[in-house]
Amino acid sequence: MLLALIGRTDPLFHADISDFKLELEDIIEKGRFLVIGGAGSIGQAVTKEIFKRSPAVLHVVDISENNMVELVRDLRSTIGYGAGEFKTFDVDCGSVEFEALMKNEGPYDYVFNLSALKHVRSEKDPYTLMRMIMVNVFNTIKTLRLAKALGAKKYFCVSTDKAANPVNMMGASKRIMEMFLMRESVTQNISMARFANVAFSDGSLLHGFNQRFAKKQPFSAPNDVRRYFVTPQESGELCLLSGLLGNTREIFFPKLSEKLHLITFSEIAVRYLRERGYEPYECESEDEARDRAEELIVNKQWPCYFFKSDTTGEKDFEEFFTDNEDLDMERFETVGVINNQPEFDEGKLDDFMDGIEALRKKGTWIKDDIVKLYFGLLPEFAHKETGKYLDQRM
Repeated sequence: MLLALIGRTDPLFHADISDFKLELEDIIEKGRFLVIGGAGSIGQAVTKEIFKRSPAVLHVVDISENNMVELVRDLRSTIGYGAGEFKTFDVDCGSVEFEALMKNEGPYDYVFNLSALKHVRSEKDPYTLMRMIMVNVFNTIKTLRLAKALGAKKYFCVSTDKAANPVNMMGASKRIMEMFLMRESVTQNISMARFANVAFSDGSLLHGFNQRFAKKQPFSAPNDVRRYFVTPQESGELCLLSGLLGNTREIFFPKLSEKLHLITFSEIAVRYLRERGYEPYECESEDEARDRAEELIVNKQWPCYFFKSDTTGEKDFEEFFTDNEDLDMERFETVGVINNQPEFDEGKLDDFMDGIEALRKKGTWIKDDIVKLYFGLLPEFAHKETGKYLDQRM
């Protein structure tokens, strides 16, 4: 059902997961794993992929206590119990508690970092934007250096397709993270993955469809934004392939094929409602959709407001790599690989860190202060500021 909603019939990575089945199982059965941000949508998917292959040790860290509880219940209710050690910790990876955990519960062979502020809406105010930088960039550097100091074989970090020619602050923060990881890769084995929207991930517009349907509220979606979607399991599989089979500095991404199609959010909304026995009813405004919700739903129609996107940070199209990146499209059947050299500008990286730390110490800043620091590292950053944000939408 999920694949049908996003316009596909076949899973993306089945061929490579099958081809490397024994190698993946061998690595995992002997390995000690730490998953950071393991209770988020992608983190849960990665945790499940590792757990079902019987790791020697699997520890999961996340700040969401409730999501962590659900992760454990989900694992116990589906896969059951493994022979290895499985523990969860409700800890912030930027905290001193996390440092103590790493020193006392480790060492770990493989550290997977799935923690991130992932929403484009996170750039609407300077405070949330600063938090995004701390999570996506500074915490990544901190956790990587801890992993390195304690002898980790491999550090994996999830990036995003929005890091390729970024137009929003979230995508740019992940591109900056990639740049810092190039510097760290000189002394630590690191790999990454870029992929598209994860269908029905927590907080996504598609996840919002579930909430709106349960609460009998109107659907609202752009009709001109086309996106690639992967399933939660596919996101976990791609991270697993990169984290365990990727060489240092490599970034994995899904190959475009007949299996991976662009689709609009409004198309998915229509499919979603018809799957549940309702006919979408297009309204002219948010007010009409709200006012007519009760009347229409009783008659097996669902109020929908579809619109042209005009909010800050929306990219016109999606891409997984840029023209000047070196690609390997032959190694895997379903996965492309970006080969990176350890190229970085030490001075500019230090200037960015110093600039962010100075703003935080100052205790007051505006969005433009942070945008200027972004441009110091990304002079071609095509930031699209419209003055409108997703929080101003239904």
